[in-house]
Amino acid sequence: MPTCTVTRRVHFNAAHRLHNPERSDEWNRTTFGVCNNPNYHGHNYELEVTVGGDIDPASGYVLDIAVLKTLVDERVAQILDHKNLNLDVPWFRDHIPSAENIAVFCWEQIATHLPAGRLVRVRLWETPRNYVDYRGE
Repeated sequence: MPTCTVTRRVHFNAAHRLHNPERSDEWNRTTFGVCNNPNYHGHNYELEVTVGGDIDPASGYVLDIAVLKTLVDERVAQILDHKNLNLDVPWFRDHIPSAENIAVFCWEQIATHLPAGRLVRVRLWETPRNYVDYRGE
């Protein structure tokens, strides 16, 4: 059976502050620089969700991209879009909302809800030049 991957890209805007409350203010300023702004700052994120698996001979799909679109919209975009991650998203009460941790959050929201295929990669673009990849490891 041939295998393939399909990818859906979604966009969301969110604000955050990189700050570790277990460390001193000086450590936070030195470590996170302008990203430690007490008044937060925002990004226009792009999220790519890649699912892999066998191509279903009946449909020709690994996973119907419309199903993936709905899943990512409901489980990620609606939760994160136009939110202050530090204040509005409970998961980030225990995790610094770095790009790396946002990618892990997205993985956790999607991986166990796929009706077909398996989650292969989450790629989160924080800026047009910076992204992180997470593969569930």
